[in-house]
Amino acid sequence: MTSNPSPIDRAAVVAALDAISDPATGQGLFAAGRVKGLVVAPDRAGFALEAPAGQSAAYAPVRDAAEAALKAMPGMERVSVVLTAEAVAPARRASLSPQAVDQTRPRAPVATDRPAHVRRVLAVASGKGGVGKSTVAVNLAAAFAARGLSVGVLDADVYGPSIPLMLGISGQPEYRDGMIEPHVAHGMKAMSVGLLVKRDDAMVWRGPMASQAITQMLSQTRWGTEDAPLDVLVVDLPPGTGDVQLTLIQKTPLDGAVIVTTPQEAALADARRAHALFQKVGVPTLGLIENMSGDVFGRGGGEAEAGRLGVAYLGDLPLDGAVRTGGDAGRPVTIGEPEREVSKRFAVFAEALVESLKL
Repeated sequence: MTSNPSPIDRAAVVAALDAISDPATGQGLFAAGRVKGLVVAPDRAGFALEAPAGQSAAYAPVRDAAEAALKAMPGMERVSVVLTAEAVAPARRASLSPQAVDQTRPRAPVATDRPAHVRRVLAVASGKGGVGKSTVAVNLAAAFAARGLSVGVLDADVYGPSIPLMLGISGQPEYRDGMIEPHVAHGMKAMSVGLLVKRDDAMVWRGPMASQAITQMLSQTRWGTEDAPLDVLVVDLPPGTGDVQLTLIQKTPLDGAVIVTTPQEAALADARRAHALFQKVGVPTLGLIENMSGDVFGRGGGEAEAGRLGVAYLGDLPLDGAVRTGGDAGRPVTIGEPEREVSKRFAVFAEALVESLKL
């Protein structure tokens, strides 16, 4: 009987990384402080390799060497290394010309535009957390797929990834020919930072590192092919209007956004901010959805707000325990119970968005 390999030891991972020389200092990568957010699990490891400002391209071979060194460790099944770059210190930035400052900004691993072989990109956003944005994103995607569309889901909520749970997927994706092979769940392709770490691990990443991770998942995932393009990529944004939202907007043309809110004024105020962000960058808000509508939270606030903002009101979603149980079980209610009232409403939303997106 063959015994299982011993769990990966953090100290051994650090030693393997320190055996690789940092080009800037000559020290090992870990000793030089280039390894950020190291996560070590029994059969996998991942971290962000932080290059000096403006030197991301030069550190690509270092990233490859680090991946190779960790993959060679006994028992190591999966490795993820995200290449990012240091921000310039404010004092130094003030002394640089605008052109020099631009050259020191963190760069994406690959120059990006629209992801290859993706027809439409739809962002699902909210200004406030806890309004059910991820639930709406997953069920909208499932409703698109039910119409026969080829669909992908990108979980861009780096600090609170929930798509793996809601779609019932786990395990680090494979890399093939320099591209990430997304998981496939319920006929949809899916990618999330949550697939790179253990479910309960905290992502202790600064803004630039999170943005680089999103850029890599966006541009280096094989969402579609020339023969089988993806019809729509649904992007589940984190709440708020911060680095990740701006990175996504800068790195790929968004064909539109859907804003999710609850009826309370606190959520509506943040929904206005999300809409204002999309307005400033020229991304059309294709509609607003009022989630958790009913006696507990009230109703009608979303419809009134859509009127004030001058955007389409797609409709409301009542509180329904099947939505929660389906998400917890990895089988969205739109798939598990398509005849349920809430599922039918998602189908109506999808129909309106298909028309807006010209799919």
